[in-house]
Amino acid sequence: MSGAGTFAHVTIRILEKEYNVACPVEEKPSLLASAELLNGKMKEIRDSGKVVGLDRVAVMAALNLANELIRAQGQDEELKNIVGLRIRAMREHLDSALGPAKQLSLYSSLVLPAVYDADESLSDPKS
Repeated sequence: MSGAGTFAHVTIRILEKEYNVACPVEEKPSLLASAELLNGKMKEIRDSGKVVGLDRVAVMAALNLANELIRAQGQDEELKNIVGLRIRAMREHLDSALGPAKQLSLYSSLVLPAVYDADESLSDPKS
């Protein structure tokens, strides 16, 4: 359960309008940064003169921010895939450099004891 002192009451200002918001104390810095980002996006859209009305400016800002988030998530996935491919290539390079005998020896010392310990019927690999 949360105590009463764990929440911060924060006043944020977006397009010259103040909003009072409560959030967990540890989230206050990110709330302030989010409000600043939103305010900047909304000012940018309002000042372009292409969108009229606070609600439309807010919707356009939300759509722009959502689009940026989706692009960033796509880049994150792309980076994960690249890292995965590089790790696989490094592993294959290491395996070829070690040679078959070393691979088996290294694999046995790292993996097989855990397998044998996990299954008591195989606890003695020599039998």
